[in-house]
Amino acid sequence: MRPEESKPIRKGGLKANSSQFTLERVAFRILGGSTHYFRIPRAYWKDRLLKMKACGLNTLTTYVPWNLHEPERGVFNFQDQLDLEAYIRLAEEVGLWVILRPGPYICSEWDLGGLPSWLLRDKDMKLRTTYPGFTRAVRSFFDELIPRVAPLQYMRGGPIIAVQVENEYGSYAKDSQYMPFIKEALVSRGITEFLMTSDNHEGLKLGGVVGALKTVNFQKLNPESIQYLDAVQPHQPKLVMEYWAGWFDLWGDLHHVFSVEEMIAVVKAILNQGMSINFYMFHGGTNFGFMSGALARPPGHRAMVTSYDYDAPLSESGDYTQKYNLLRELFSKYHSETLPPKPVLQWRRAYDAVTVYQYLPLWDTLKFTEEPFTSATPVNMENLPVNNGNGQSYGYTLYETTVTSGGALNSRNNVRDRALVFVDRMYIGVLDYKTIEIAVPDGKGVRKLSLLVENCGRVNYGKVLDEQRKGLVGDIVLNNIPLRNFSIYSLDMNPTFISRISKLRWNRLDKPTFPGFFQGQLQVSGYPRDTFLKLPGWSKGVVFVNGQNLGRYWSVGPQQTLYLPGPWLWKGVNQVIVFEELESDGKIQSSKTPDLGMTVDVN
Repeated sequence: MRPEESKPIRKGGLKANSSQFTLERVAFRILGGSTHYFRIPRAYWKDRLLKMKACGLNTLTTYVPWNLHEPERGVFNFQDQLDLEAYIRLAEEVGLWVILRPGPYICSEWDLGGLPSWLLRDKDMKLRTTYPGFTRAVRSFFDELIPRVAPLQYMRGGPIIAVQVENEYGSYAKDSQYMPFIKEALVSRGITEFLMTSDNHEGLKLGGVVGALKTVNFQKLNPESIQYLDAVQPHQPKLVMEYWAGWFDLWGDLHHVFSVEEMIAVVKAILNQGMSINFYMFHGGTNFGFMSGALARPPGHRAMVTSYDYDAPLSESGDYTQKYNLLRELFSKYHSETLPPKPVLQWRRAYDAVTVYQYLPLWDTLKFTEEPFTSATPVNMENLPVNNGNGQSYGYTLYETTVTSGGALNSRNNVRDRALVFVDRMYIGVLDYKTIEIAVPDGKGVRKLSLLVENCGRVNYGKVLDEQRKGLVGDIVLNNIPLRNFSIYSLDMNPTFISRISKLRWNRLDKPTFPGFFQGQLQVSGYPRDTFLKLPGWSKGVVFVNGQNLGRYWSVGPQQTLYLPGPWLWKGVNQVIVFEELESDGKIQSSKTPDLGMTVDVN
């Protein structure tokens, strides 16, 4: 049975009344894969879904990132790259069922687990609870989201066979009324298909809700989890909702891989026990822009890299891997018909190196931000009066004040997450979680002290979500005296800002100063193809190509290349703008192959 076939009257959706799922009252095993529309250029959605189908999968699972769909309170975006309905219909077209995971929290190594940062403007906010300020926002978002997806449910002729209630709530579990609230919020707005929850082993006991099947997440087969599910859900099917096919990476760490031999052995064991499986991730894609999350790890924060390759069966750019080929061979035995042929891979090109020929000091671009906000004390980025009263969500925030002496500048651990410090716009050092004090050199008269603070990504998992305000979140002291009277600039580097500065008169690249924006051209002859950009000799920053934010780079690695999709290029001249914090080589290289860094086994 395939969702792309003509639509007869349907007898019954996904059910869990015996040890196997049924669909249309016929035994059905979920062979699923997570592939996220918001991590893949829209031009490649169909390519990735066809590759899933050709591997023998029958179900697509996807999260829904609230922060992208409601960037400002009450302002919704379901267009273009965020056209969820089109993505679900495309899955149906290629023959995949859909399990929708609408959150509102998604984790997913995504900034704040997909929750919009404007929620944190409320100083008393309690995320993922029945705190009224949170439930009001969830209801408003679901009022917009659910009517879009409800018509695409199975019994209404669509491909959605199941919907997940929240996500891994057993690992949070701060409010016993919260999961019933989320379930009711879905059902009362028209969700009628099969419901499920998803938790790791530790979260299974606290993460469920009456009327939803508990499913489990793991990388290695955990007999205790299976026994627990047998005990609490006897004679019901078991689904590994997240079989972790690889793992994520952190800046300053190594690139995690999970051996194909070990993965295949676990997958075979899961199937041999009659269970259903969903690969997280089947295709990871990319955390474009400023969307990557972070781990709360002492002394404070470890940021995720831009690539979400995840060592998944399909690579970041959609290439087949050994994992893919072995899974296809395995899954072919679970189909009576021959699997579809593997789609032809996209060509890639190594273009001529981009030579940077112009630059703009950061200081020269401040007039293109919103008016600076003046405040006696520091204000965190979310509470700045910008973006129509929604605060600043991502990027950098510049705090400027004056000092009349040198001495010890101490952050009192109030920098979130990393600050470049300047005196009269000369760089003097970095304040972060490890370095909370630097020396301000002595000087004469009144001098300008500037702190350029980067939000490196909000924590996406764990119990500190309420503490993810960014920028300066408290006093900075010089010689133990709190600094006062700040001018605060919001530098979220959004498309409008990048477009504005690109029209300026830029400086010739003689003796550039930092931080700054650097401009060059990528020449494309013939049809634009995917490539990877590499920035040896650069330190840390962000790359924009034709206005698209490719994400962060950082010389500490492990990731050394940024994925540049061909659909975001055009034939001829392509504009490349790099925001660089501290040093530049003046050239940007292009490669056919990614470099995600030295590897380490997940174990």
